[in-house]
Amino acid sequence: MAGIIPKTQTFLEDVREQMQKVTWPDWPQLKNSTFVIIVFVIILAIVIFGIDFLVTAVLNLIHSLAGA
Repeated sequence: MAGIIPKTQTFLEDVREQMQKVTWPDWPQLKNSTFVIIVFVIILAIVIFGIDFLVTAVLNLIHSLAGA
């Protein structure tokens, strides 16, 4: 247990060193990436909605044909 404080300090120093090496996106890159992600999420939501709608329609058809 006694070695946890020096290990934590070393870990935090390593984290600080690695964070300085990170290349952060500039504002135009960030806006573009955000736009792409939002468009992708919207398209994915539409696809999932379509699949859900079709599966529901097929199950309702099967249910009605079964006479229940």
